Amino acid sequence: MTRSRALDGIGTLARLGLAAVWITSGLLKAVDPAQTYVAVRAYDVLSRTAVGVVAGVLPWFELALGLLLLAGVGVRAVAVLSAGLLLVFLAGVTQAWVRGLSIDCGCFGGGGAVAPGQTQYVQEILRDVGFLALAAWLVVRPRTLFAAERRLVTSGLG
Repeated sequence: MTRSRALDGIGTLARLGLAAVWITSGLLKAVDPAQTYVAVRAYDVLSRTAVGVVAGVLPWFELALGLLLLAGVGVRAVAVLSAGLLLVFLAGVTQAWVRGLSIDCGCFGGGGAVAPGQTQYVQEILRDVGFLALAAWLVVRPRTLFAAERRLVTSGLG
């Protein structure tokens, strides 16, 4: 196995792992829009109107990111968008922690107020940093195996 092929394999795992994150997160939010609204509202940084927009758009945006990554279309661009969204999530969790809010992030459904001893800010931040590392890998090296864009370029269509 060549070094390039091994790196392509690592990239493929990063792409499919991040796709699974976005698809799971998006689906869990999409099936319960009222709870998604509660989760976004719990961060206490947006107006009610903005909360409604974010809660309404976020699940579908996450699903779109996940499906594009799953197919391997626009990998670098989707990874950049993923990294940006993850940085927003990290900022949201961090500001909630610093402000002393007691919330569940709602990252994978649910969310909202929790008892002060039930927050999991450190775990949520570390998890999102891990997801950010996957996105960073794909920004730097978007070439992966079984990607639709790779087949399009190879066939001369891309």
